Amino acid sequence: MTMSTPGASSRWKDKLRIGTSGFSFPDWVGPFYPKGLPRKDFLGFYAREFDQVEINATYYRIPPPRTLAAMAERTPPGFRFLVKANREMTHRSSSDPSVYASFREAVEPLRTAGKLEGVLLQFPFSFHNDVSSRRHLGFLRRELDPLPVWAEFRHAGWNRPPVFPFLRDLGIGFCSVDEPELPGLMPPVAAATTSGGYVRFHGRNAGTWWGEDPHRRYDWNYTEDELRGWLKRLRGLAEQTETTYVFFNNCYMGRAVRGARLLRRLLGRQTALDLGFPT
Repeated sequence: MTMSTPGASSRWKDKLRIGTSGFSFPDWVGPFYPKGLPRKDFLGFYAREFDQVEINATYYRIPPPRTLAAMAERTPPGFRFLVKANREMTHRSSSDPSVYASFREAVEPLRTAGKLEGVLLQFPFSFHNDVSSRRHLGFLRRELDPLPVWAEFRHAGWNRPPVFPFLRDLGIGFCSVDEPELPGLMPPVAAATTSGGYVRFHGRNAGTWWGEDPHRRYDWNYTEDELRGWLKRLRGLAEQTETTYVFFNNCYMGRAVRGARLLRRLLGRQTALDLGFPT
């Protein structure tokens, strides 16, 4: 008879890191940040509750290295960053060496500080599973080596059995997503192709997903039942990986903070900051 170790059944939960996709949002003042808190203090306040954040600003503009160096300085030693690749890399499939050199230079302060966990390649719906796209994935892996990278696909054409061993051979992690059930979008597939799992909760607002306001796309409050539906998937990812990074991207009006707190509560990791938070 096999003897079980006390607490072994819940150890998978310790492999989950939970945070939000971004932190510097004006409409989080009130729902999360205290009124009057200077914007320069947002990250420090955020780091009091969360131990990781996904940086999305790098998608729009590659910042100078001093920007991410300052973020490293404003966070405690155990804090970690995941950084989104610039849109020239993922949405325009650029092969311009200067783009990649600038990106690597920008994130170097985080790497030097021991706070960079990797890079997220978030591809648009127009990035289809074809020869050209697969070649570009190989190019990206080489350009970003040796940084860990994950690929998030929006088009359901990437939900094919050959994709997962292909990513595994390249050394690219698969980013699982929760998003609206709309034709052509990726379903909630939980898979690990490297030693790090990755999950992004976008919300399920089908009515605003294809709208003109990208911020309203993520106007969604997750329910307890919706997140409970992910617990089995999260356990499966955690048991296959060293760490699984979980981010809530439903950032409209601080909804991401609420979702992260609710998931923590469901995992039995409620903190003093969660007490009294409406669910």
